[in-house]
Amino acid sequence: MNSIAMVEQPQHGDIQTTFSTCPYCGVGCGVQVDVTQTAHGQQVTVQGDAQHPSNFGRLCIKGSHLADTLGLQTRVLEPMQGRQAARRPSSWDAALSQIAERFQDSIDQYGADSVAFYVSGQLLTEDYYVVNKFVKGYLGTANIDTNSRLCMSSAVAAHKRSFGEDLVPASYVDFEQTKMVVLVGSNTAWCHPVLYQRIMQAKAERDLFVVVIDPRFTATCEQADLHLPILPGQDVSLFNGLLQYLYQHGYADISFIERYTDNLNAALQASQGETDLADLAQRTGIQLDKLQLFFEKFAQTSQVMSLFSMGVNQSSQGVNKANAIINCHLLTGKIGRTGAAPFSMTGQPNAMGGREVGGLANMLAAHLDVDNAEHQQLVQEFWQSPKIATKAGLKAVDLFEAVEQGKIKALWIMATNPVVSLPNADQVKRALEKCEFVVVSDICQDTDTTQYADILLPALGWGEKDGTVTNSERRISRQRAFLGAPAQAKADWWAVAQVAQKMGFSGFDFQSSHEIFLEHARLSAYQNSDLAGREQCHTFRYFNLAGLSELSAEDYQQLQPIQWPVWQQPQAQERLFAQGQFSFASGKAKFVATAPVAPVHALSRDYPLILNTGRIRDQWHTMTRTGLAPALANHRAEAFCEIHPQDALKYGIAEQGLVEVFSTWGKCVLRAQFSQGVRRGQIFAPIHWTEQFASDARIGKVVNPVVDAISGEPEFKHTPVMVQPFHSRWQGVCFIREEYLAQVRDSIQSMSWWNKVTTPYAAQYELAGRQSFNDITSNIKALLNFDDDSLEWLDLKDQSQHLCHIVVLKDNRLVACLYISDKAFLPDRAWIASLFKRERLSAMHRKALLAAAPMNASSSDGPLVCSCFKVGKNRILEVIKTQNITHEKQVTACLKAGGNCGSCLPEIRGLIQSCQQELAHD
Repeated sequence: MNSIAMVEQPQHGDIQTTFSTCPYCGVGCGVQVDVTQTAHGQQVTVQGDAQHPSNFGRLCIKGSHLADTLGLQTRVLEPMQGRQAARRPSSWDAALSQIAERFQDSIDQYGADSVAFYVSGQLLTEDYYVVNKFVKGYLGTANIDTNSRLCMSSAVAAHKRSFGEDLVPASYVDFEQTKMVVLVGSNTAWCHPVLYQRIMQAKAERDLFVVVIDPRFTATCEQADLHLPILPGQDVSLFNGLLQYLYQHGYADISFIERYTDNLNAALQASQGETDLADLAQRTGIQLDKLQLFFEKFAQTSQVMSLFSMGVNQSSQGVNKANAIINCHLLTGKIGRTGAAPFSMTGQPNAMGGREVGGLANMLAAHLDVDNAEHQQLVQEFWQSPKIATKAGLKAVDLFEAVEQGKIKALWIMATNPVVSLPNADQVKRALEKCEFVVVSDICQDTDTTQYADILLPALGWGEKDGTVTNSERRISRQRAFLGAPAQAKADWWAVAQVAQKMGFSGFDFQSSHEIFLEHARLSAYQNSDLAGREQCHTFRYFNLAGLSELSAEDYQQLQPIQWPVWQQPQAQERLFAQGQFSFASGKAKFVATAPVAPVHALSRDYPLILNTGRIRDQWHTMTRTGLAPALANHRAEAFCEIHPQDALKYGIAEQGLVEVFSTWGKCVLRAQFSQGVRRGQIFAPIHWTEQFASDARIGKVVNPVVDAISGEPEFKHTPVMVQPFHSRWQGVCFIREEYLAQVRDSIQSMSWWNKVTTPYAAQYELAGRQSFNDITSNIKALLNFDDDSLEWLDLKDQSQHLCHIVVLKDNRLVACLYISDKAFLPDRAWIASLFKRERLSAMHRKALLAAAPMNASSSDGPLVCSCFKVGKNRILEVIKTQNITHEKQVTACLKAGGNCGSCLPEIRGLIQSCQQELAHD
């Protein structure tokens, strides 16, 4: 299924085809974008690029609906000055001049470390390069960090400790050629669906043993051969135990260890407490027989790929977790060969590109270190810059604490929303409120963060930006513009370069992303070499783009996806370390001693549950993009909390009831979902909801701010919390046509609790209130305060049943409707949303709306499972039962569900399995 949208922007020519890269996860899928000129504007169609080696035409549900996110309704389209209440338009020159002046004043008065930047893996490599050059080489501070700190900085540190350089040694093709895949702390089916589909296809074609290590039973577990439901924080113990098992049972590759590694004894000594499997099973919460099977399979399988992601990285011991995994591969020599490697999967489309240019506060560009004098000299010499940062800057959590303490006077935030995404998120709010000068570059006018901007700059969005990104397998791909810049929006690199020039700095007269890329490539090759010359090179790095450093503008425009290193002519580098040759001066890798450490904040009587946070299938980060696409809204329409039914009973939580989750740091209100896939004593909540989409669902407020001592990555997977019912006196649902929403938004969002859902023609609000039924229904027009006397109002009230139905029409066209009743009697949301498409309602429609039920009494499809073809759970279950279905392909044949992006296939398989279990019990 293709994503199609209309964009009101002129374009010459009938059809224009552009090949670009998806802006979502770290898989880095290629997309084909067709722009067709019509009488009503431009029609944009997005589909997978069949030639791109990361996805070969596949797209997940988010990528499939990219065109739905291209509208301008939420965009900031001109520079703005003043915080939200007093915001006013500005010219670019005035805004940039003020930024230059305020930054210079702060540096003159308080020093370079009084300014800071917080940037994003949503930036293109060219944007990232310019801002890092400006901050570290010209301002002379390393106070620039990125939201990639929150997802993969632990992997960065682990790679450098083990390999001597931050790099992933394998490729996606290795997952198709291996014999065993271990997925650690990764719900790959939802978070990296295209790679998961490649793994599952390989599994269907041949003998491939898949292990999932995750505290939850997720969609990824459904097709796995083995699920290890590890207790949170026990990964180091598990892999230390595996290291000991492999060593003691004779599976160590002694030849590889002696030729290519150092420090084994230290790693063995640190893990010697994990030799007893029975004790280890008890400590990790994994059944002994499953633990034994995992160890045996890893030991006896010649090719093993271990993919680790957020469940490993987002921890106060994330670096040690990653190194413990890598140690097992080094011990057995399962690295540098086809289908054998540890593999860090990044969360963002350009997290690795940011690492290439030194995007983190403890790095310099080109994989060089900010605290290394030789590296400082190299970079400063290449840039010919007046100064260079000589010490690591503040990492994300520390940076915003410094802002609140007044140490940071001026802050520039780019392409990220830290008031939502950071832990202890209300602290970030306080910091921005106090900060003397805040600049935000974004595409969205209203986010939780932009309201604190003294200067708000209109950035280019996906479809308008031009440059490169690097995915998780080191593959550089072009992200090409296929739309013109709307209004006054500009590239982030351009805005930074303009400020640099206004501050009197040379070296920023870039005219295009092509020029920036060439400088980036040349720096990567400066005082660097290929493997043949590494003996004469003191600063050897595998990250080397020498073969791309002389590209013409046309070559850059036509650049095909390629993996680094690119030493000479562009050629594939699928895997590294085939002959050892690690990045340390010795050429050897290092085992790292990894001792398990207990979580900083233990459970207590007041906070007896462990909160785990993460992503869901159809949403992305803080929903500024995916929140615009109605097709992505209904799979998980509300901010929710998964809880085991027995814990729910213990704490008085009703299924689908509202629940308050709170910790030492904050609280939020979510919809309770009972799940057997969550262990007792744990809960799970998604990270995506913001104050634009819910009244009180920013889970970041609740998450503790503890970080890994080495990487600075926060502990998003282990926060002690308590839950309790969120009591309300009524619940309801309200639909309001988009063109009327501005009139009533404030009154609707003044309710005790609300959750907004995007539908094609109307905003859907789930509501709950603590005022009495009489108070809320006595003057509905004060709530739905439309300024239009021509509206027609229909109402049905039953005081005894606490039931109220309101329907608002204009010329027989639905404007709004509000239903208050017992939750079980609220109407089917999809049916209501469908009536907003009609230009004229019949008498039967009017009656049905007032009754809150379709007149034909057709059953609901139930919760959405397949977003591509709009197929619900109830419909799938009915087909499974009536057709005696045993395989997901049969469901696809009947309903099309699962036949496009495949993201829903794990859920469909789960429904088939549940029906089979019901049948077995009958």
